[in-house]
Amino acid sequence: MRALDRVDAAVGGGIEHAMIHHHMRRLRRHGQLKALAPATEGLWAETAAPPRFGNAMEVLIDGANALPRMAEAIQGAQRHVHVCSWHLEPDFDPGPRKASPVKELLAEVAERVPVRVIVWAGAPVPVFQPRRGAVKAARERLVAGTKIQCQLDACTRLMHCHHEKLVIVDDELAFVGGIDLTTLAGDRYDTNEHAFKHDGIGWHDASAMLRGPIVRDVAAHFAMRWEATADEALELPTELEAAGDTAVQFTRTVPEGAYKVLPRGEFSVLETYIRALRSAQRLIYLENQFLWSPEIVHILETKLRTPPSPDFRVVVLLPHKANNGQDDTRGMLARLVEADDGRKQFLAATIMSRSGEQSGPLYVHAKIGIVDDEWLAIGSANLNEHSLFNDTEVDVVTCDPALARATRETLWAEHLERDDASGDATRLVDEAWHPIASEQLERQRAGAPLTHHLVELPGVSRRSRRLLGPLDALVVDG
Repeated sequence: MRALDRVDAAVGGGIEHAMIHHHMRRLRRHGQLKALAPATEGLWAETAAPPRFGNAMEVLIDGANALPRMAEAIQGAQRHVHVCSWHLEPDFDPGPRKASPVKELLAEVAERVPVRVIVWAGAPVPVFQPRRGAVKAARERLVAGTKIQCQLDACTRLMHCHHEKLVIVDDELAFVGGIDLTTLAGDRYDTNEHAFKHDGIGWHDASAMLRGPIVRDVAAHFAMRWEATADEALELPTELEAAGDTAVQFTRTVPEGAYKVLPRGEFSVLETYIRALRSAQRLIYLENQFLWSPEIVHILETKLRTPPSPDFRVVVLLPHKANNGQDDTRGMLARLVEADDGRKQFLAATIMSRSGEQSGPLYVHAKIGIVDDEWLAIGSANLNEHSLFNDTEVDVVTCDPALARATRETLWAEHLERDDASGDATRLVDEAWHPIASEQLERQRAGAPLTHHLVELPGVSRRSRRLLGPLDALVVDG
């Protein structure tokens, strides 16, 4: 390691250490320390509403599967439609493609039932998108000539946002995931095949469709935000009948002071990830836009340095180039590669859009965690300090082994380009993930056409960059 890299790593490590202690002090001050340092075993978050039993949960992978289901549910509304989005464009087409844009869809339904929409008010300083002027203009276009009600929710923290993606119909059906109704930064509508796009970037994302008692928790969260922004209290169902046999927990990030009814905030997304990763014995599989939370990386690093078993594997799927935080993530990957120490128990990979010999960018925007085929989380939260401490986020978590395994196998079948990805996870990582990803990286470096979607991500860029993630956290996330 060069002297500059050693200084970079040492200073970065010091800042990370300080940030972790800063968050411990912050959460302790607000009575939320057990979210960061759970003192008990178990996978359910104790800082969240308790898990609800008797639900149906279906994981919808990629926009072409999820967005038309949302549109269909909205069209069938009998009492109301509630939508939360990080950004929403009135002209966005939720599909099937060449159908009605979202404004027409919502406006038609609003003629017979209330349609309420909450959108983040946008960035107050012109350093990232969407900016407040653009959001206000989009809102005016959305509501003009319609009965749609739309509130812009201004974030209480200067550099943070309301990042949730929710659709709730009649308080009986809810979608919770990572998919926004926008083309900002990329069109969310893409198929599992991720064919090469001549006119844009491919997009990998996911959402959970829910029925049963868990929907009341989702509805109550929307009602909290609606009352805070529109000064209107919404009636909630007293209870919902069982719709299946899956237990689901509603977890979220709400910073302290954001809403009067949650003065101490809630950090249960952080808690559930810490609990699950800490408990892992065989497999950690993560899909995320970012991986630069020092609290999360520290657990992964510890697991890789002292694996719980020879069959233990960690696989992370990330974007080839994130919208921001790219070198922050690469610096963290370098640490995980070092912790793995050549055992090949760790792999960081990405996926590319591809048709024949043509390949191009594909943005990994899904936020999915699977541990030991026993724990599954899906939602809007990234694995960075923004999502775990400062933005508002919503995830749903289940400890249904059959659903966790089925979701992983479906995702792996897509990424490995095979019809069936069942079987032993360790064997698939060793015999499929590693060889394919490594071969495609070498082809990419040689300038040869890719023959597969899956490409290994190098652990470093120009140098370790370990300093950038902590600095970003210190300036933006503190």
